[in-house]
Amino acid sequence: MLLTLSDVEVAYGAVTALRGVSLEIAEGEIVTLLGANGAGKTTTLRTISGLLRPRSGEVRLDGRPLSSIPAHGLVGAGVSHVPEGRRVFPSMSVRENLLMGAYHDRRHARADLERVVALFPRLAERIGQAGGTLSGGEQQMLAIGRALMSRPRLILLDEPSMGLAPMVVQTIFQVIAEINREGVAVLLVEQNAASALRIAGRGYVLETGRVVLADTAAGLLADDRVRQAYLGEDVADREDEPAPTRGGAAAGPAHGTAIRADSA
Repeated sequence: MLLTLSDVEVAYGAVTALRGVSLEIAEGEIVTLLGANGAGKTTTLRTISGLLRPRSGEVRLDGRPLSSIPAHGLVGAGVSHVPEGRRVFPSMSVRENLLMGAYHDRRHARADLERVVALFPRLAERIGQAGGTLSGGEQQMLAIGRALMSRPRLILLDEPSMGLAPMVVQTIFQVIAEINREGVAVLLVEQNAASALRIAGRGYVLETGRVVLADTAAGLLADDRVRQAYLGEDVADREDEPAPTRGGAAAGPAHGTAIRADSA
């Protein structure tokens, strides 16, 4: 397993944000985290990338505990984090922003720069322009491109579609799928649940810092609770339909059994 979180608990002072979160990501898969604002999604990503330290539990990459690796060291280990809000360097050019993503290893910078601008042709048009002058969609492309410059095995994406026009959102999700086809695993936090589940293989639902449901993406799309809470659908007229079959084991990369983690 590429990444594993085991019973992770994280607190901000006296406030507990994650309560025994366990999840896993295999090489080359897309996993999405769903949940309302404040459910713990961003905290989960920040914990994986070393910006927060668990009060208890463990985060492992390739079976190796990450607790001893500083946040900047995780890039060399193959983990890149695209935070909510893009966080580009506003006074630096697009080229300079992208090259910052390769700071730990410049040997392949030229080839990787060509790859990124091929994925995002708009960035090629803006290559000498200051990052802070780009549109919101262009800044999101730049943030993802910068993360790709480090050749990650796992990329953490926090709300990549937030505040973007529908056509730009479509482009972003197409690129995420393309990145994944190239073998990069993706952990995706996204309020646009329908789009996230269409490209993901599996997903987890967080509520108040706990994983309450895990299933294949298809299973979550068919789940009435998910459809009503995150897809904005009225499922009252579907009450007479048979519920999706569920078992008691956790969903893994190779099977799609749903769980209620809070009942374990």
